[in-house]
Amino acid sequence: MTNIPETGRTPRVQIRLVVIQILVLSLLGTLGGRLWYLQIREGAQYQKEASGNHVQQVVQPAVRGSILDARGVPLADNETRLVVSASRTDLLKMKDDGKAVLTKLAGVLGMKPADVMQKVRLCDAKTPQPCWNGSPYQPIPITDEATPRQALQIRERSEDFPGITAEPEAVRRYPSPGKANTAQVLGYLSPVTDDEIQQAKNTDSPYLRSDQVGRSGLEREYDKALRGKAGVTRYEVDNLGRVIGKAKSDAAEPGSNLVTSIDSRVQRVAEYELNTAMKKAREQFDSITGENYKADSGAVVVMEAKTGRIVAMASAPTYDPNVWVGGISAKDYKQLTGKDSDYPLLNRAIQGQSAPGSTFKVVSTAAAVEAGYAWDGGYPCTSSYSVGGQVFKNFEGENFGPISLGRALEVSCDTVFYGLADQQWKKDGGINPKKGQPKDYFYKAAHQFGLGKETGVDLPNEVTGRVPDRQWKEAYWKANKDAWCKSGKKDGSYVEKIAYENCLEGNKMREGDSINYSIGQGDTLVTPIQEAMIYGALANGGTEYVPTIGKAVISADGRTVQEIKPKVKAKLPVTQATLKGIDKALAGVITSGTAAWKFQGWPQDKIELHAKTGTAEVYGKQTTSWLATYSKDYTIVMTIAQAGTGSGASGEAVRNIYSALYGVQPDGSIDKGKALLSTPQKGLPKVKADGTIASPKVAKDPVKDLQKAQEQSTTAPDGTQPAGTTPSPTATNRNTRRRPRKRGSRRMPT
Repeated sequence: MTNIPETGRTPRVQIRLVVIQILVLSLLGTLGGRLWYLQIREGAQYQKEASGNHVQQVVQPAVRGSILDARGVPLADNETRLVVSASRTDLLKMKDDGKAVLTKLAGVLGMKPADVMQKVRLCDAKTPQPCWNGSPYQPIPITDEATPRQALQIRERSEDFPGITAEPEAVRRYPSPGKANTAQVLGYLSPVTDDEIQQAKNTDSPYLRSDQVGRSGLEREYDKALRGKAGVTRYEVDNLGRVIGKAKSDAAEPGSNLVTSIDSRVQRVAEYELNTAMKKAREQFDSITGENYKADSGAVVVMEAKTGRIVAMASAPTYDPNVWVGGISAKDYKQLTGKDSDYPLLNRAIQGQSAPGSTFKVVSTAAAVEAGYAWDGGYPCTSSYSVGGQVFKNFEGENFGPISLGRALEVSCDTVFYGLADQQWKKDGGINPKKGQPKDYFYKAAHQFGLGKETGVDLPNEVTGRVPDRQWKEAYWKANKDAWCKSGKKDGSYVEKIAYENCLEGNKMREGDSINYSIGQGDTLVTPIQEAMIYGALANGGTEYVPTIGKAVISADGRTVQEIKPKVKAKLPVTQATLKGIDKALAGVITSGTAAWKFQGWPQDKIELHAKTGTAEVYGKQTTSWLATYSKDYTIVMTIAQAGTGSGASGEAVRNIYSALYGVQPDGSIDKGKALLSTPQKGLPKVKADGTIASPKVAKDPVKDLQKAQEQSTTAPDGTQPAGTTPSPTATNRNTRRRPRKRGSRRMPT
């Protein structure tokens, strides 16, 4: 017998007890470690977050700054409206996700229930507009056009409309002063997204969920200054949500005002003239295609020649920017973005790119002089230029004999530039140059003139255009070689033959490429803003300025003024002697050249104008009209796609814009009292003591005076047609017919 008492436990049972004890101790250790981590290691963080559960924020949106024209006239401002909004968070707490409430709300607002429900759904890749692309926790506006009676119904019957509010709010407004639309320049707003909130979280300008942000145009470019800073009041609440005190309050800071160089009166005239020119072009028959010109899009830029400041910028087709206010409807969204819309959201002044045609010849002229060709050399202006089996024709087979570079610009002689480019191509080694041999003066000049890259205009999404030099051709060939080799056929259609040739030698600078390039054809692409910058430099003696629209940012109280000074971009790579020669030649375009028939009777001795016309071919489409002009004060560039010749489609419109600027009357006299802006606007609008900016009274539509003048110019008192209204037969023939297609030019579609 032993003295150890009997426990009745077998060794197996004892082992199990030990295991259980170990497990219990392990669990207690894990729990203790977790408690230490939560209470000590991360205690301060969780304490901070827990305190946040007892603090509620009330956001007071900042009043967005106004966008003003150069005289202080509002182009974009705010107005107070009754806004009905829905809390998606509250609606989703309901059994039917708030469908009954939204249906009842639709009845009060006179809307369709389906339209209201679409407003509160969240945007994603599969959800079309209308939808909500802002934060799901932010009140979603249903309408900003509620009547006081509708708002009162909602507020007095709040138990019937849980999650619905009706409050007066400051809403963005685009007033179109004097019917100046300015849509693509101004842009539009939409709610901030969660991704944007996260991205801006640690910046000096974080977003709040209530913010509206600029999506395009000046609204986007100057969003930070215009937006201001929302006010936030933090309230301490108990567990039941009752307010027990105020924790902190930050007052809202209204956004600054942006003064632009746009003159709303000139803007209205530019928009009207562009639209009128497009309508008239559609009435003209195109004998090449056998139908009227389509004139489906266009743009015009009016710029101060000595500063680069934009006085007017119009793009067509256009739209009403107010459609975005309060959320856009499905119908409006389709009209702006659908396949049949012609994409009015595009600002074709900075995003529309096409071959420049003969307006490019100022670059080729400068390149030729730089390459050593004499300005006064007798260059043959023949009816055609032959290279092997290819024939490159001059416009309508004209032949002016030996002429200077200046005269070639004035009469826009293609064959002179064909010959110069071809000679230089051969000097550069032809299709297989030796390493380091090509000088490429014609391509180098284009880059020096600022083509192939952004101008730097203070608008988002500017495109670069294209200079088809050797580097571009090599990169383009590598990207498209496989497709060309697959689709190309030696004896196929025109496009198939081009693909076949490009498959074999698309990376090489061919003779036809350089010839076409010299007159702004082939793969060359420019934008109207680039053309305006170049011709502005020609006007001011050779200095390219960065095009700008913003003139000053003025704080809401008027105490801080940040003026936006003109910036020099580059100097043109030409001598003063060459500049004078080009200037004289372009003045001749107005008096005796390709634009003379549209400017008969213009007071050239008082207001000297200079111009270059361009008619650019686009494969599969009608020709693009270009007209680049300047005076001592302004540069005006207009382009219209599928509209015919440069002067034929745009000449009258550009002349009318100059007439409005300087007050030129139909008889050629000048009435300064009717001039909208005979000299560029200097200085800034006056800031009043209360911080508001003085604004002149918006006059009647400035186009009405222009229309009266046009009516007077159509028929003189004696029943005859005044000077400047009827072109000579030769000029009419020259500027209403399309430039013949060049046979065998090997141009790729552009």
